Amino acid sequence: MIWFWLASLSPVVTIALAALAGGIWPVVALLHVTGFVLLMDRLPAPRGRPARADDPLPAVQALAHLALLPLVIWSLAQGGAGNPGLLALGLSAGLYFGQVSNSNAHELIHRPIRWQRGLGVAVFVSLLFGHHASAHLLVHHVHVATERDPNSARRGEGFWHFWPRAWIGSFRAGLRAERRRHGDWTNPYVLYLAGAAAWGLIALVLGGWGGVVVLVLLALHAQMQLLLADYVQHYGLRRATGADGRPEPVAARHAWNAPQWYSSAMMLNAPRHSDHHLHPMRAYGDLRLDPEHPVLPRSMPAMAALALVPPLWRRVMDGHLRQLAERT
Repeated sequence: MIWFWLASLSPVVTIALAALAGGIWPVVALLHVTGFVLLMDRLPAPRGRPARADDPLPAVQALAHLALLPLVIWSLAQGGAGNPGLLALGLSAGLYFGQVSNSNAHELIHRPIRWQRGLGVAVFVSLLFGHHASAHLLVHHVHVATERDPNSARRGEGFWHFWPRAWIGSFRAGLRAERRRHGDWTNPYVLYLAGAAAWGLIALVLGGWGGVVVLVLLALHAQMQLLLADYVQHYGLRRATGADGRPEPVAARHAWNAPQWYSSAMMLNAPRHSDHHLHPMRAYGDLRLDPEHPVLPRSMPAMAALALVPPLWRRVMDGHLRQLAERT
């Protein structure tokens, strides 16, 4: 269990030092969330007890995120890291917010306790992505691996085409789903938009209009990481349609998984994606990776980087899709 804490929270320390002290720390922070993760994934997984279902880590990580984001906005807007370190600080923070904070918020919005779900929504709102809390639960989990889910990538679709389609499509689909459940003024989209405006005001106070620009750029970077995860984890997988026109039930073969231990710990087992879709309320520490689950050829961070180059992505993944089809 300790590895979940160390992997997901230790970058908070290096990113905070990068924001406050500058110097070599922005480079250290960037290496921490990139090369160090890839290196740790190559080491044997340590043995340890699984995380408890009532583990407080998700709440602690969410609070750390809500403290770290204003610090990074202030530092980048004020140039506190020094000009050579600005890019490294921005990239490391964006990667952390996108890969860890988003994964953690995803864990929280699936929790049965109301205040925990609210904390997850608060993290998404801080990244100007509040609608994902609705679209993920009401659209993605219902229609995953079908054409009705904007966040399930089609075979042959490049990420740069998927990104705007998924962002706009999930916003609209989530809004339609919430309108069926709420009136206009009780619709959570009002909260999402108001929260985004509040964060814009916080950024304005912290760094003027430069702070607002920094918030938007960090949010876009983090949103890209989340949509990369959706793209990678469902690329090319489709549920068959029955004679009644309904899709078959969700199965393990409708999501890609990654077994690398350290990046999984950092992202609270989000790469164990098949089991999550089969058991959406199962806590991160209990998620399983079974032999029949489709497995990506590399870790989630490595595959997300590969997805940025669509020709290389298709060369790798289309072959894996064919192999998966032959097995099933």
